[in-house]
This record gives sequence, structure tokens and C-alpha cells, in this order.
Amino acid sequence: MRGLVRAGWIAPLCPVAVGALLLAFLFLTGCGGGIASSDLFVVQRSGSGASLTLVVNEGGTVRCDGGPSLSISDSQLVLARGVQEELKEAASRHLSLPAKPGSVFSYYLRDEDGTVRFSDNSAGQSKIMHELQAFVLEVGRGVCGRGV
Repeated sequence: MRGLVRAGWIAPLCPVAVGALLLAFLFLTGCGGGIASSDLFVVQRSGSGASLTLVVNEGGTVRCDGGPSLSISDSQLVLARGVQEELKEAASRHLSLPAKPGSVFSYYLRDEDGTVRFSDNSAGQSKIMHELQAFVLEVGRGVCGRGV
């Protein structure tokens, strides 16, 4: 190796090698090529033959049932952020509201704070839980192409 350095082989390659290593490192670690946004929450709707799982991302996308990322509207993203914020305390307590007889859909939301479970007819639902149900229906139909 010392013979190569003395011969002038390594010295000219050092800036090129360092640059190539830096680019490779940035590419492999995800830096410089687009930073991935974090997921706001995962919501699973089950029941009545219309099960759906949505992974809602801070970057304004949603994945439907494990599919590719699809764009959601700005208003849908604002609502999703509101859902996460409003359910933060309930999720940290792992709130679970039982279904009443005749329930059609059950919802399970998981985020970085914890989980929330409820059904469409659970007693004690907050306004934001009703808004989450509408969000799942709207995104399921409009973005994911699901009928219900």
C-alpha cells in the first residue's frame, strides 16, 4: 500500500473515493434522496364484509390494505392530523369502547401513543371518533376505490 502512495496512485483517487463513499452512505441511509415521512396512524375497519386497513402518512399519503402509497387531499390530511391529536390521550390509555348489539363496523386505531378500539354504535364516542369513521369511509371510497 505504501508503495502505491509513494508512486502517486492513491493520492489522486482519495477525493474521488471519499466522494463516492459519502454518496453511497447517503443513498443507503436514505439521506439526500428524499426523507421519508412518518406514519400518523393505522386504522383497521372490520365488519359487514367491508374490512379495510389504512396506513395514513404525515406526507399526505395513505396505503390501503398494504397497497402502494396513494395521495390524499389536503383537507383529508388535516383531518387525519386532527384525529391523531384528538385521540392522543385516549390512545395512551388504550381506550376500548364495547359494541352494542347490532353493530356493523368496528374500528381499531394504533399510533405512536397507543390504541383506541370502538364500534360504530359504541356508547361514549367522542366527536372525533365519528369524524374518523367518516374519514375511513371517504378515503376508502375516493382514494382506495372501495365501495363501502
